[in-house]
Amino acid sequence: MRARALIDRASFGPDALKAASQAFEQAWAEIALHFGGDPGVTDAARIALASAILSVASDDGEVEVLKQAGLQARARNYKLPISPPKIPDR
Repeated sequence: MRARALIDRASFGPDALKAASQAFEQAWAEIALHFGGDPGVTDAARIALASAILSVASDDGEVEVLKQAGLQARARNYKLPISPPKIPDR
């Protein structure tokens, strides 16, 4: 739960922290299934999402705006595993 601690310890007022926390929970609910296998990968993804949300947070931030910014940042930085190319059968 390092991601939650990151949000809880951020230097924002109580309303901004509440908005960031709600945005994080809503965004994570949308993408959690993509990170469900390895606890280390899940933790890293949660921290990255929290960091992305906090990077755009402000004292007058709205939950939906923060959520979308976090999801967009994760989408830009998400890398799928590289698969070898398929060679057609002859």
